[in-house]
This record gives sequence, C-alpha cells and structure tokens, in this order.
Amino acid sequence: MELTKLGIKELQDGYKKGDFTKEEVLNSYIENIEKEDGKINAYITKTFELAKKNLNRDGLLSGIPLSLKDNISVKDVRLTCGSKILENYESPYDADVTKKVLEAGGLILGKVNMDEFAMGATTRSSYYGATKNPLDKTLIPGGSSGGSAASVAGEMAVVSVGTDTGGSTRQPASYCGIVGIKPTYGTISRYGISTMANTFDSPGTMGKTVEDATILLKALKGRSIKDATSIENKSIDEVDFDKLDSNYLKGKNIAIPKVYLDLDDERIESEFKTAIEILEDLGAKINYVDMKYLKNVIETYHILVNGEISSNMARFDGIIYGKRTTDDYETIEEMFKKTRGEGFGQEVKKRIMIGTQILSLDLAEDYYYKALKVRGLIKSEMDKVLEDNMFILSPTSPILPIKLDSQMTPVEIYKADMFTIPANMAGCPSLSVPMNKKGGLSVGIQFTGRRMKDNEILNSAYLFERSKNEL
Repeated sequence: MELTKLGIKELQDGYKKGDFTKEEVLNSYIENIEKEDGKINAYITKTFELAKKNLNRDGLLSGIPLSLKDNISVKDVRLTCGSKILENYESPYDADVTKKVLEAGGLILGKVNMDEFAMGATTRSSYYGATKNPLDKTLIPGGSSGGSAASVAGEMAVVSVGTDTGGSTRQPASYCGIVGIKPTYGTISRYGISTMANTFDSPGTMGKTVEDATILLKALKGRSIKDATSIENKSIDEVDFDKLDSNYLKGKNIAIPKVYLDLDDERIESEFKTAIEILEDLGAKINYVDMKYLKNVIETYHILVNGEISSNMARFDGIIYGKRTTDDYETIEEMFKKTRGEGFGQEVKKRIMIGTQILSLDLAEDYYYKALKVRGLIKSEMDKVLEDNMFILSPTSPILPIKLDSQMTPVEIYKADMFTIPANMAGCPSLSVPMNKKGGLSVGIQFTGRRMKDNEILNSAYLFERSKNEL
C-alpha cells in the first residue's frame, strides 16, 4: 500500500483499524520529500521535527501531513514570502491558521514555495528558485501558491494551505490537477499571514479531492478577534458529503457568462463542454448570461491590487522586518533605498512603483477611485446573476500551464487569472476541480458561488467530481 496516495478519511480509517500508524505515514511523506523535492523545489523550509511533536494530538486533521505556503507565520520558523529581504527572518508567533492546524492534529511538514510576496502566477519569481509542475517538470505549476499545489500533486503533502488574491489557490490547482478552494472572504482568519492586498486576500485550501480540501477548510474556518475582517461562515458546517442527495443539482440554475465562451485553446474548450454535459446529466439547467463588466476585471484588479501592494510593502524597510543593506549609507532614506533595492525582486519593485504612481495625488482620481467604482459594478453584476443561479461556471484558466522558460509578456501571464479574479473582486466563494490529467496537462473547472453559501459550490463540486470520475 502506497501511503502517500491515500486521502484524509482513508488515512484516519487506517489509523483506527491499525493498518498503519501516524508515524509510518509521516515517515513515508518525509522519505518522499527527500527523494522527490530536489526535482520539484516545492519546499523552502522543512519542519519535520515540528510534525513529529504533533503526532499524538487528536482532531479533524489528526495524523495528516500537510504543507503551508511560506507567507504563513509559524513560531520560530523562517517566513520568507519567497523573498531575499526575509531570507533569515523567523516569525515570533503562530498565525491563526497555524494554530488551528496544530490544534486539529495536523502534521506540518514545512513551508512551501511561492511567487515573491505572492505577486505572480507562475512561481518563477521566488528568490529560492522556480517550482516545477509534478505532472510535467518542464511546465510551471501556476502561482502564486505553486509550492502548495506541487507539494500535493507530487505526493509530498496530503493537503496544503495557500492564499488567494486573484486566483492563487485555484489556478495552480488547475495546472497541477488538484482541487483548490477560495472560501467567502473572511471565512479563514488572515492574522499572521503576510499581506499582499488586504481587501482581496483569502487563505485557501488545496487537496487531491473536494473532500480533502473541504476537511481542511472546516478545520481552518472561524472568526478571530485578531482579524476584524474574519467571519463565522456557518454554511460550511452544513456540508456532509456522506448524506448528500445525488439529486442535489436537479433543477438548479447554473450561469455561464457568454464572454467566457470565446476560448482560444481547443483542449480547454473541449473539457469545458464535457463539464457542462456532466452538470446537465446531474439535472442542472445551464443559463448563458450577459456580464458586460467582466471584460474590465484584469485592468481593474491590477490598479487596485498594486495600490494596496504599494502601501503594504512600505513596512519592509530594513528597520523592523528582514534584511538591512550592509553597504555604507549617510541618511535613513539612503538606507531604505539600498535595502529595498537589494531585497526585492523585479516583479515586486515594478508593482510597488505602479501602485505608488496610481495612488499619487495627480492620478488617484483618474485611476484608483474609478477602479473602485468598477469593482462595485462587477460585484453588483455578479450578485444579480447569482440571485437566479446557484453558481457561475467557467474554466479556471483560459490557458494551459506554460513552459518554465516561456517568454510570455506580463500582460499575457496576467490574463491567466481573468476567470478567477471576479470571485476576489466580489468576495465570493470559488473553487477549481480538475477534469483529468491527459498528456501531463490539467484543465480545471471553476465553480463561483454566493457569499456565505459555500456549501452550495462544495456540494455541487463533490457530485461533479464523482460523476467525472465515473466517465
């Protein structure tokens, strides 16, 4: 029996029956990481001793080896955010996510790779090297939670916690052939997680199946006094796949924006048509809808997010967090400039400069405040569609994973998130389910639902996944 191929329930059933022990499972994962990660580069920091200390704890994640994206704080463990500026920084406290994982009995194997400060969709901008896609090592795993996706797809973790600002759990999940969930904004506390864009960021969960990713979500959800944006999302408590009616989708309305039908990739178009057929066979009614503001999501997103990035990155100045330049300097301003110039990568510098310019007095009215209004229009349009439809269906990405050495322009890469961004704009729950893994490539299908009704897309995705696997 290959222990690294088992899901959460299979592992916990095996523990109860005495088929194997938690220590045996943990050792299997450690061995796999030591054997395979040199080829994948999913892990930045390994925490095997921390995992061993939690072996005897009971809970929802008891005995489950998992990974954390390296922007999530773990006390006395390196927190790099994929950046040189935080190369030797150790967090003095646990994030709420970390506390919940440990309290639930989870075994934290380590911190995984990411685009620097989560700014990217390829996991190539990390100071610690690019992560490779386990399905095809010549391809990107997606990003920014590429290390999370690769650790799960490469059988180096059962599940993983990532973060999602514009698709950063769903897009890499799609590319690596696993499930990625971004819950309703605020469902999981952001306390102790390095911020990219406060009003967009959402911790998310990743696993090989909808069930595994949902179990992790149940363990992490909950309001926190340390995060004013966190909420109590009771809809997730209602999810019980064992009792789910197979006719759950019968007669339910599902929306597909007409603008999403113009797909350039034949493989994605074919898989999306198959996904529609599966949902129709489950009894759902497909409605093709006009959503005129979706064409503005990429520009609106990057204006707003880069503005928030400019503000959030100001804290990395060489005084409190991370490295300080070792060069000579005469003024504090010169020290700031040298520290940030040496510590940040090109993508981070570019976004800081764009964001600072957008927020300047001369441009804020024309760009930032107008983008805020467009975000409101996108949210209102989605809310209107979701009044009459249980969820919005789309491919997760309009493109397949590109080669690691691809020279695509930044704009072309930004377009990879055009289907995932709207959920972050509106704070809606959204998830990606893989269709298959033909030829080492994976196509994800995205379900985007109503705020605070995460149970609807979780139940629907579970039935979809089951039906897809029976084909």
